[in-house]
Amino acid sequence: MKRLLVTGASGFMGGRVVDFYRGKYEICAPGHGELDITDEAGVIARLRDWRPDYVVHCAAISDIGQCDREPERSWKINVDGAVNLARASALVGAKCLLCSSDQVYAGSGIRGPHLETEAVVPGNLYGREKLAAEGLCMEANPDSVHLRLSWMYDARTLNPGEHGDFLRTLLPKVGTAEKLHYPVNDIRGITDVNRVAGNLEAAFSLKGGVYNFGAPGRKAMFYMVHSLFERLGWDTGRLVKEGEAGEENPRDLTMSQEKLNAGGIFFEDTEERLLAVLAAEMHAG
Repeated sequence: MKRLLVTGASGFMGGRVVDFYRGKYEICAPGHGELDITDEAGVIARLRDWRPDYVVHCAAISDIGQCDREPERSWKINVDGAVNLARASALVGAKCLLCSSDQVYAGSGIRGPHLETEAVVPGNLYGREKLAAEGLCMEANPDSVHLRLSWMYDARTLNPGEHGDFLRTLLPKVGTAEKLHYPVNDIRGITDVNRVAGNLEAAFSLKGGVYNFGAPGRKAMFYMVHSLFERLGWDTGRLVKEGEAGEENPRDLTMSQEKLNAGGIFFEDTEERLLAVLAAEMHAG
């Protein structure tokens, strides 16, 4: 059985990766006490001990505000930690997948769908850290694969203390009369984390480089939710527009699927997948 090392297994994505591949791979999911990703020598020693075939690096400080408040710590984890995993993976011959982010596109001002090859100007420290990690990891391990992830969601809560997401924020409010506020100046794909986990196995075969790795979507949040409500027969009068002043020049984080699709990996459109998940949840409820 092939060996899979997953960092950040107590987190949102890492926990679901472990859950998805349990029984198919021999999984090593070390906690911080077993693997301090900021300790280069320790990372190399641990990987030499464990000899994984694949490494999926999910551990990170992904809270944008926390990165701003703790820039030195977040850089050490988000950049130095990633480089240590990439370098150690190369030394032991493991294929290394590292989680990047669509936040690298947040400050460019260019309308999407964004290409991996375009010049990017991240609009926050977290995005700058992820972009720096991509470059430094590619230098340390040219065979490493960097997955630019979008905002993700799940209908279930796997680990205590998980942060909210689009779907789990919406679901408790479906049967109420509460007004729901969504921006018209924010265009992005939102991805089912279980689809991300399921597509990782195919990503093990990708050539080294950067890949957009999330659901396509070309509607602003408000209009995407409005369409979902219409299709499900729900009251669209509950939906309230926000950010109208910036509607003509929205933040656009949508990502091109061209390179990923050429590698044989596909994600469903944001709205179509959400429609299926919401319908299933309503039926189950």
